[in-house]
Amino acid sequence: MPGVGHFWAFLAVVGVLIVVPGPSVVFVVGRGVALGRRAALATAVGNNGGVLVQAVLVAFGLGAVVERSIVAFSVLKFAGALYLVHLGVQAWRHRGDLAVADARRRPPVAVRRIVREGFVVGVSNPKGFLIFSAVLPQFVDRSAGNVTPQLLLLGLVCAAVALVSDSAWGLAAGAARGWFRRSPRRLSAIGGVSGAVMVGLGVRLALTQE
Repeated sequence: MPGVGHFWAFLAVVGVLIVVPGPSVVFVVGRGVALGRRAALATAVGNNGGVLVQAVLVAFGLGAVVERSIVAFSVLKFAGALYLVHLGVQAWRHRGDLAVADARRRPPVAVRRIVREGFVVGVSNPKGFLIFSAVLPQFVDRSAGNVTPQLLLLGLVCAAVALVSDSAWGLAAGAARGWFRRSPRRLSAIGGVSGAVMVGLGVRLALTQE
């Protein structure tokens, strides 16, 4: 297993990489403002479930394949981008649904569906593979052996930190939603903005050369 010094250094690096808002944070925040705290938490759980799958795949060598293969990188990049655009378009089309004054009369979005959508976004983001491939191996004690279990442990810790961070962002966004709910027009507008943000994230992911 990684040494104590390596482990704390890993936590410090991961903390900086995760806490600073990125595409996943923006995605969770958008869901929190548009659909509330429950949706934000469900999105964070799904998204980081996808991150955990990436960590497991990297531990077993897929990260190196994605890092070296332009085709594999491109397939994952455009799949994730298209899915984000799809979710953004759906949010824009149904932005008026958020403006219903009586929330009790509006059927809630199924938690399972929200988790599934978050999972697809998380697992299809190629940057996760590249980050895991570049960062995790640096904190592995190869002289101790059992490299794959060490990578799995570090990946699990990374996913746990990301879940806590994303959940905190989502809860804050969900709390701000109350201000928007006082005006149907505000809530409808934030639904449209949320959709536009997701479309923008998808386009940015598709065009990035990283």
